[in-house]
Amino acid sequence: MHEKERHRIILSAVQEKPVVTVQEMVDLTDSSEATIRRDIAALHVQKRLRRVRGGAEAITPPQFIGLAGRPFSVNETINASQKRAIAREAVELCTDGEPIIVNGGTTTFQMVHFLTGRRMPIFTNSFPIAEHLLKHSKNTVMLSGGTIYREQNIILSPFDNDVTRNFYARRMFMGAQGLGPLGLMEGDPLLIQAEQKLIDQADELVVLVDSSKFRKRSSLILCGLSRIATVITDDGIEDREAKMLETAGVTLIVARTTLGNKEESSLQA
Repeated sequence: MHEKERHRIILSAVQEKPVVTVQEMVDLTDSSEATIRRDIAALHVQKRLRRVRGGAEAITPPQFIGLAGRPFSVNETINASQKRAIAREAVELCTDGEPIIVNGGTTTFQMVHFLTGRRMPIFTNSFPIAEHLLKHSKNTVMLSGGTIYREQNIILSPFDNDVTRNFYARRMFMGAQGLGPLGLMEGDPLLIQAEQKLIDQADELVVLVDSSKFRKRSSLILCGLSRIATVITDDGIEDREAKMLETAGVTLIVARTTLGNKEESSLQA
């Protein structure tokens, strides 16, 4: 990741929390601790943040506390071809007329390109997903209520009496920060609270994660592997990770990214 992009992520992070630790910035940028410390020092000299023991804080304290994690605009550029191939496979599971939930995220967002010709009720907590489907499809779209988190382009509510409880879905499609033996992992308690409500409204949970997510970890567990019906990932998945899913009784679908790229190139030619 280039220095300019790292700085943008770091500055975004300190605007969302009172203090951001060096380790949190390492996780957000996939950079070394030494690199992050140099970035903090440089931004401190530029008076764009304030260096504190073990991390950094904003020069002006944030008025609104956001979610932990990378911004949507940053995640959107990471493993983009893998995400598109995974999304293609996800939409293959959909049947016209069957209601689905599509949780906000950059991998699930790619589903919109393949849902344009479908006809089904779709519930989402993502502004970009809802906007694209409204403009480019005839699907019925329902948005959740709650607080808008601009950086992640997502709407979340901690309350039980929101519209979520009134929507039933055959399947829910969602991404995650990480996936391991203990299950799906996320980085923010509010995100977990809101997503658990959505999961309860679907018969099956389908998880869309590129293969790098099997190596990511977080301190927060969203749900165990036993709740997941299907995992869709790319062909970078390792044998031990596939075995983990098989042992847990989770169906694995592997999207062939090489084939997907060839198909897209031929369509563009």
